[in-house]
Amino acid sequence: MALIHEGTGRVVYDPTGTFHIGDNVIIIPNIPTEKDDIIEENYLYSSRFCSSGEDGFLREFVSARPDRLISVPEGMNPLVAAFTELVSVGYHAVRRFDRMAHARRNVLGVWGDGNLAFITSLLLKKLFPESEVFVFGKHRQKMAEFTFADRTYEITEVPENMEIDHAFECVGGSGAARAISQIIDIIRPEGMVSLLGVSEDPLPVTTRLILEKGLAVLGSSRSGRKDYEGLISLYRRHPEIIDYLENIVGARIRARCIDDIVRAFETDIYKMSGKTIIIWDE
Repeated sequence: MALIHEGTGRVVYDPTGTFHIGDNVIIIPNIPTEKDDIIEENYLYSSRFCSSGEDGFLREFVSARPDRLISVPEGMNPLVAAFTELVSVGYHAVRRFDRMAHARRNVLGVWGDGNLAFITSLLLKKLFPESEVFVFGKHRQKMAEFTFADRTYEITEVPENMEIDHAFECVGGSGAARAISQIIDIIRPEGMVSLLGVSEDPLPVTTRLILEKGLAVLGSSRSGRKDYEGLISLYRRHPEIIDYLENIVGARIRARCIDDIVRAFETDIYKMSGKTIIIWDE
């Protein structure tokens, strides 16, 4: 199975006439096979996902339905366009939060200091400019990049009187349990805890405090076409978002052979932060 579920391509053939030959497009990896009036496409059991049971984009030619393609906005940095899928995941989570959480949003907290936390906190600040966005992480050096955030805190130095209205967990892995526990401790009653981090192991959760505070826990995963469309619209209204996202462009590796692809994957494994970009060298 071909890997990679984030990327852009150039149209070489379109019998439907939706795109022109040579158009640069963002490829949507989620492939729905049915429509549901309630459940979004990325949560339908019948949907397929590229690089997870379906061939991904690590191919010279990718066949995709026109509705799985979005035109790259004119003038957009192609390196940022390449990881639109990850940004759309953050956008999807924020959109669902906006629909389901209560209206008091004075302080929004984001746990994590990696790429997803950077993206989510940036989107929150742009979509809810009246709200303060606090970031909680482990690495002061990485959080220094979050220049748009109102405050940043190391998780071991959070003030005792700290309170937030809603929280986004972008940690995942073994660190998710500690992040969720800290969120439950300091979130105000009836707040929403949005979970975005992926953890393979069961996590201990303090259900007593969830019940006492009447908290809502919302899980979000992947994204659908409407998230891409909403995100592109947001880029047009706030082009400075793309400038901020350029800060998380990491290694740029040109691929002309299999060895180059292996090098790109090895580089990505050992990176501290940022998105590794593979550029096909034609």
